[in-house]
Amino acid sequence: MSTPIIIDCDPGHDDAIAILLALASPEVQVLGITTVGGNSDLENTTRNALTVLEVAERTDVPVAAGCDHPLVRPLQVADHVHGKSGMDGPRLDPPTTRPVDAHAVDFIAETIAASTEPVTLVPTGPLTNIALLLRHFPDVKENIGRLVLMGGAIGLGNRTPAAEFNIWADPEAASIVFESGLDVTMVGLDVTHQALMGREHGERLRPTGRCGAFVADLLDFFVQFHERVYGLDASPIHDAVAVADVIWPDLMEADRFHVAVETDSDLTLGRTVVDRWRVTGREPNARVGLAIDGREFGERVVERISRLP
Repeated sequence: MSTPIIIDCDPGHDDAIAILLALASPEVQVLGITTVGGNSDLENTTRNALTVLEVAERTDVPVAAGCDHPLVRPLQVADHVHGKSGMDGPRLDPPTTRPVDAHAVDFIAETIAASTEPVTLVPTGPLTNIALLLRHFPDVKENIGRLVLMGGAIGLGNRTPAAEFNIWADPEAASIVFESGLDVTMVGLDVTHQALMGREHGERLRPTGRCGAFVADLLDFFVQFHERVYGLDASPIHDAVAVADVIWPDLMEADRFHVAVETDSDLTLGRTVVDRWRVTGREPNARVGLAIDGREFGERVVERISRLP
């Protein structure tokens, strides 16, 4: 039986690949895609989500636009990574579909309430929508099976020396999520920087169809940034690792720790403070990714996406 999921995202190259991986995987049923301002502004991230679904010929999956800025801070996008469109590289024709009328927070609440099975939430952008969901609709927690987020790190950050972008972008929202009591899994940079895909993966995907060529174009652009900044010849496909953890529970090594989010310090704002050695005495509140077989991850993603149209 497939797991019903909602992907809350800010596409984004790696968000796009995460969506396609989910659509290609019978282990999950995508109930909807919700969008948030993050990698780019909300207009771009919503358009990009609709575009990915058109490429995959899955316009039956509803898209709901959500928050266009963090809870208490101004929006700061990552166009230095993802380009002005938020998803530079492929040709992006204007989508022929539109998002549903409902706000993402209302859409998520209604979809969870209507589901006969617990729904797994997979947030791969700033956690603004999810925090507001928990604040405005606290009863939805009863029908949330898991929350598997891409964000944070035990070690170094990527937006600042201390913080990963998604958590840094809305640390107040992240703090609400980690303190929610939900079954939270944190897929952080420690794991995603082991899950690399490069141009060779793209060239294997390109001849498989429209989706494969789309991902190849995404990788061509995304790899350029990681070559320039990190000296890598491949890109971490951060957000797809969160989806992969739902599809393949055996792939990522993880353990349970307490995670707190820094919301005050200018120096370490957005830091996920992971009590790996259990020195605080606080009870674990999250399952935290530690390691992944990066080669196997890449092979599985290529195999699944090559099945798409």
